[in-house]
Amino acid sequence: MIGSGSSLTRLLLRKPAPSGSPERLTINGRDYALVVRRHPRARAIRLRTDPARGALLLTLPRHARLGEGIAFARTQADWIEASFARAGSGTPIAPGALIPYRGADHRIDWDARHGRTVVAADGIIRLGGAQDLVEARLTRWLKAKAKRLCTADLADYCARAGVPAPALALSSAARRWGSCSANGTIRINWRLVMAPDMVRRSVVAHEVAHLRHMNHSADFYAWLDALFEGDRKSADRWLKAHGRGLYLVGGGS
Repeated sequence: MIGSGSSLTRLLLRKPAPSGSPERLTINGRDYALVVRRHPRARAIRLRTDPARGALLLTLPRHARLGEGIAFARTQADWIEASFARAGSGTPIAPGALIPYRGADHRIDWDARHGRTVVAADGIIRLGGAQDLVEARLTRWLKAKAKRLCTADLADYCARAGVPAPALALSSAARRWGSCSANGTIRINWRLVMAPDMVRRSVVAHEVAHLRHMNHSADFYAWLDALFEGDRKSADRWLKAHGRGLYLVGGGS
């Protein structure tokens, strides 16, 4: 049942849920955030899991009722539990925790007596300041590091490609590591700062290759292989094996 009450459930069943509207849904005694989206071109109800947020993502065709989507989600209880189990448990960004940074685990060493500047060295991330702000400060620090590293990566690959570096934005997309828009803007998921450098660089090179080929044709991959200095297939395998774990670090934002 929807955790916010039966009257609200009846209301939602009568009218389409707003895009991205959050609710709660309990299945087999476990409570999930429920994000409902309507897609005008969807032909069937689709369900995905987002372990980082403990959420179910429900996509509905334009005319489908919310109640139909909820009923469908309930029939997928075993699959949902298995999906969350495969993802594993979350890793807090908190004093004493181990979090990945540039492909290596780092222990968070917080002490109020440490300086306020965040310092990462020898497998330790050290910081001071207020303890209740550790997660927020380290998340900002990781995003700043991601922006700096990806900016340098982008400049490098654009120089190799002989094209001007386009605008770069960080992304928090739940299922996409990078994107290149029609106007040339490149977005890179900030969580790649936690992956090995070659993995992050492979994603940036991939999006730079899209500046010439906006597809995944043989010409695209030939151009990508000319730009990227590493083994892209190895990088892809790393993301397939470990990428979801990056979403389990911290609060998922």
